[in-house]
Amino acid sequence: MRRFLFFATFIPLSLQLFAQKTSTVIRQKIATAADKIEPQCINWRRDFHQHPELSNRETRTAKIVADYLRSLGLEVQEGVAKTGVVAVLKGMKPGPCVGLRADMDALPVTERVNIPFASKEKGIYNGQEVGIMHACGHDTHVAILMSVAEVLSSMKNDLKGTVKFIFQPAEEGPPEGEEGGAPLMIKEGALENPKVDVMFGLHIAAQTPVGIIKYRAGGAMASSDWFDIKVTGRQSHGSMPWMGIDPVVVSAQIINGLQTIISRQTELTKGAAVLSVCVINGGVRSNIIPETVTMKGTIRTLDKNAQKMIHEKLKLTASKIAESAGATAEVTIDTKTLVTYNDPALTKMMISSLIAAAGGNNVYEMEAVTASEDFSFFAEKVPSLFISLGGMAKDADPAKTAAHHTPDFYIDESGMKTGIKAFCNLVFDYMNMSK
Repeated sequence: MRRFLFFATFIPLSLQLFAQKTSTVIRQKIATAADKIEPQCINWRRDFHQHPELSNRETRTAKIVADYLRSLGLEVQEGVAKTGVVAVLKGMKPGPCVGLRADMDALPVTERVNIPFASKEKGIYNGQEVGIMHACGHDTHVAILMSVAEVLSSMKNDLKGTVKFIFQPAEEGPPEGEEGGAPLMIKEGALENPKVDVMFGLHIAAQTPVGIIKYRAGGAMASSDWFDIKVTGRQSHGSMPWMGIDPVVVSAQIINGLQTIISRQTELTKGAAVLSVCVINGGVRSNIIPETVTMKGTIRTLDKNAQKMIHEKLKLTASKIAESAGATAEVTIDTKTLVTYNDPALTKMMISSLIAAAGGNNVYEMEAVTASEDFSFFAEKVPSLFISLGGMAKDADPAKTAAHHTPDFYIDESGMKTGIKAFCNLVFDYMNMSK
């Protein structure tokens, strides 16, 4: 991972001049306002953390967001993509429309973190009772964007354009059989009236120290495909497997075979790729070999050609291994997100904004990651920049810090203020750079 060094040899003179168009006075106003709103931002985050809601079920969160945005005098639309909230802040001067996005949904994870505001919530996910936890930091995203709305509202006389705040449900994916997330927000007009010219988003990172911002031009996060495999054999008594065709054994062979697609058939020097089997179900009794076994998993790629090849190899590997045992394998693959693509020109143009928020020694160019984001659907429609925001305590060891989507996931709240400043600087700088 390379550190971004802020020298004139790295940033063209024109970009340095652009950055100067946002005055020192405005920068100081942003910093002062971020300091002032930080305690409220933390309170909001803790409330959302203690009361998490699953995808397409974020009704409480959405109401709190909508009510607060109305109190700021913003034009607010509720019920976008089921529970989404879209609000518009019009500056006193004409200019572009800048979109800012925060995702609101939590995950079916039971929290283990020992904090006073730990989640005790439970709910139903795919027919099962589950714990609910903000195990990916979306609670921080909502609190940050609410804080940004207050800061920018207090500075609307200085805004040369319009800001559209997009609070999105179901980033983690809607429940089975439902639409949701960024695609549904786009479908229902979140980028229109007024038309968004550019989008910015961020994600808190549990393995990155607070105060750090990371960015990457081009493909920054992987596409996400979900696959289902249904292996069908012939049921038999567990004591006489030769009387049937065992789909459990066939499934084990398929799982092993799938691993060679990445390790032996994908040219990883062109970009990372991941294939993981995450769910397997089959059988009801210890002495009955079942007729069917089902598997679910995910594919992550940063290259369209690799994505296409892995899809083809997955279907071929599963079907041929099953066929060799006299079984069958049905494979379906569903694309959940695209590659999160940061517009290279926009990214280059906005580096100075990130430096203004975090400091020159705290802004890094990062390697691409195999996690995915449905912000990618916004980035497909308008030039966009999606950044990573540090959320790990400075003295912590990244190797020992709990990963996202786990029961022990933890965020150091002192990093949120940097996110507030980053969003505000991105807005002002882009507006000042635009004609």
